[in-house]
Amino acid sequence: MEFLLLALFAFGIIFGFFAVKIVPQSEKYVIQRLGRLHKVLGPGVSVIIPLLDTVKWKGPISERQHAPHTQDAVTLDNVVLKVTTVVFYKITAPEKSVYRIEDPEKAVQTTITGTVRSELGRLDMDTIQSNRSELNENIRAALDKVMDGWGIEVTRTEITDVEMDAKTVDAMAKQLNAERERRALVMTAEGNKRAVELEAEAELYAAEQRAKARRVEADAEAYATGVVAKAIADNGIEAAQYQVALKQVETLQALGNSDGRQTIILPSSLAGAFGDAFKMLKKES
Repeated sequence: MEFLLLALFAFGIIFGFFAVKIVPQSEKYVIQRLGRLHKVLGPGVSVIIPLLDTVKWKGPISERQHAPHTQDAVTLDNVVLKVTTVVFYKITAPEKSVYRIEDPEKAVQTTITGTVRSELGRLDMDTIQSNRSELNENIRAALDKVMDGWGIEVTRTEITDVEMDAKTVDAMAKQLNAERERRALVMTAEGNKRAVELEAEAELYAAEQRAKARRVEADAEAYATGVVAKAIADNGIEAAQYQVALKQVETLQALGNSDGRQTIILPSSLAGAFGDAFKMLKKES
């Protein structure tokens, strides 16, 4: 009797050891019964039937990083690149990974190779360099669409390195130098054009100022002429004689102030002109 109790106790311990499954956090167990999928155990304590149920697969379901994958690819404009890609993913439905694909890791790597090559072939080199974030998202979406049937969710992809062959690098360097020279020529031409425009503006401004000065002189002459004309109209011939006398006096003054002039001979008629001028001045006063 004691032996039977001991046997039952030992059987209970062994049964409990194999029947009770404690699933850690962030892991899942795939349970198979008699060769078929039975259930998936989540974190916590679960009970299975030993001999009937077996653990087909167990592993983490948290996000993981696939090993960096380097491959060759050709862009839309026929540039040969060596690209290194890192993919982050997690297993959301382990039962699919177990029964639909034999080697998930190898399948992920093969899918990355084909998808990256396909996505890079749609774009030219300039677009790849300038829109890296958009390219990463396109690769992620394409990978996620393929791997969804395997119970794998692609959370993020990163192209960490892009290397070009030596010929392409040399050609791009020449293109860059040519572009710099072109920009320098354009800037020089624009500078010369602006200098010509400024010079033309300066000449136009000077011409406008000269025209304004001539208008002022013309207005002054017109005003003086009007004053003389009014004086003649008011005083008759006497005003005209007065103006002539003033002009003669101004001329004599200029001759007296000029160099080499020591003796001035006055015509006899000039005395009469002076007399007329003095008469006019007397009348005016």
